[in-house]
Amino acid sequence: MAESFGSDAERYDRARPEYPRELVDRIVAASPGGDVLDVGCGTGIEARQFRAAGCRVLGVDPDARMAAFARRGGIEVETAKFEDWEPAGRTFDAVVAGQAWHWVDPVAGPAKAARLLRPGGLLAVFAHAFQPPAEVADALAAACRRVLPGLPFAAESRPAGDLYDVMFAGFADALAKADGLGDPERWRFAWERTYTSEEWLDFLPTTGGLTRVPPAELAEVLAEVGAAIDGLGGSFVLPYTTLAVVASKA
Repeated sequence: MAESFGSDAERYDRARPEYPRELVDRIVAASPGGDVLDVGCGTGIEARQFRAAGCRVLGVDPDARMAAFARRGGIEVETAKFEDWEPAGRTFDAVVAGQAWHWVDPVAGPAKAARLLRPGGLLAVFAHAFQPPAEVADALAAACRRVLPGLPFAAESRPAGDLYDVMFAGFADALAKADGLGDPERWRFAWERTYTSEEWLDFLPTTGGLTRVPPAELAEVLAEVGAAIDGLGGSFVLPYTTLAVVASKA
């Protein structure tokens, strides 16, 4: 699944949200310089934000299609899994990972990041947690149960915020155990965005459970979700929480 997102890199870049400016600014302020390594950079969403903040960004991503898209946006990218990537003696002021650290080995990843950081450098991993309105979430689950019963979306699950809290607690624990990193901190940034039906149906196929669904089945699922959004007046406000775990090079 980690390498399925590049099947429609243009949609991914268009539909996925950026990260809060406060998060980017805080990472830059806490880093000793402006050399940033972006792990799992994808199409370059956060890489472009760090570049706009004055940083020099190098991306690493295992998907050649995502890497090619990021390069078209002016981001330098090397194609490899982070665990296998050869830094060739390069070091960085910050190592960041947006919506990607859960694909990285939980032991090898923090250890490698620590080796790549300059003294005082910052490892920062972050992602968005969100929960659409019940009408929209229930419509997606019902459609998946009927059309795609094997998908995780079809099963009853805990709220997304709870799942991400567990995930980020695991990230913090792994960073705390890594040699060379100080005690991790956890940051939270709350914000919201209004989605029209068209925008949400553009976003959904970029999520992990739907990236590999055949077009006919995907269209059927999206039609049911779209009908639910139309029942809400054609749009809804989605609360986001962007979670981050950060630790400095000791």
